[in-house]
Amino acid sequence: MRRALRNHGLSVFFGVIFALALLGQSFAGLAAYNDEQRSHSLPPVGFLDFVTSSEFVVDVAENWQSEFLQFFLFILATVWLVQRGSPESKKPGDEGLGDDEEQLLGEHAPADAPKWARVVGWRRTLYSNSLLLVMGAVFLASWAAQAVAGRVTYNAEQLEHGQAPVDLLGYVTSADFWNRTLQNWQSEFLAVGCMVAFSIFLRQRGSSESKPVGTPHDETSTEAE
Repeated sequence: MRRALRNHGLSVFFGVIFALALLGQSFAGLAAYNDEQRSHSLPPVGFLDFVTSSEFVVDVAENWQSEFLQFFLFILATVWLVQRGSPESKKPGDEGLGDDEEQLLGEHAPADAPKWARVVGWRRTLYSNSLLLVMGAVFLASWAAQAVAGRVTYNAEQLEHGQAPVDLLGYVTSADFWNRTLQNWQSEFLAVGCMVAFSIFLRQRGSSESKPVGTPHDETSTEAE
C-alpha cells in the first residue's frame, strides 16, 4: 500500500483535494442558497436536494468545461506550435506529429508498448489521438451540462421576475450563458499562457514542470528529472 501510494502520489493527492474542494463547495453553496431562500421568505433545502439541483450543477459544470477546454487546446497547440525557452514546448523545428520511429509505433514499438501502438489501422489512429479525444469529449459533455442546468436556473429567475422562460437555443445564445462561459475561459487561457512564458525565465527546483535551475533561458523542451 505504501509503495502504491508513493508510485501514484500525484494522482492520489489531486484526487483527494478535488474531492475535498467539491465537498466544501457543496456545503458553502448550500449555505449561500439557503440564505437566498430565506431572503425571499422561502423554505431552506436539504443537502441532497441542493447537490442535485441546477444551481449546483451549473456552477460545477461551467468550471469543468473550461478546465478541460484549457487542456484540450494546450495539447493540440503543442503539436504544432513552439515557444523557444519553455519546458512546456517542443524544440523549434520539431513541430508536427512526428514519424513512427520517434513515436515508437508499429515495428519501432518496444515489447512492453501498449497493444494498440503496435497494430496498424484505425486502432493505432484512435490510440494516437486518445488523450485529445477524451479531453474534448469531457469538455463537450460538461459544456452541455452547463447549458442544460444553466437554462433551468435562468428560467427560474425569469419566472421570479415575471418574464418569459427561454428554450435551450435561446439560452445558449444569451448573454448569461456566454458571460458564465467566457469568464472561465479567459482565466484558463491566461493561466496556461503564463505557465508557458514564466517557465522560460523562472525555475522551481525539483519540479518536473521546470527546467533545471542552471539551464539557460533560451533552452527549450528541457525538464528536470
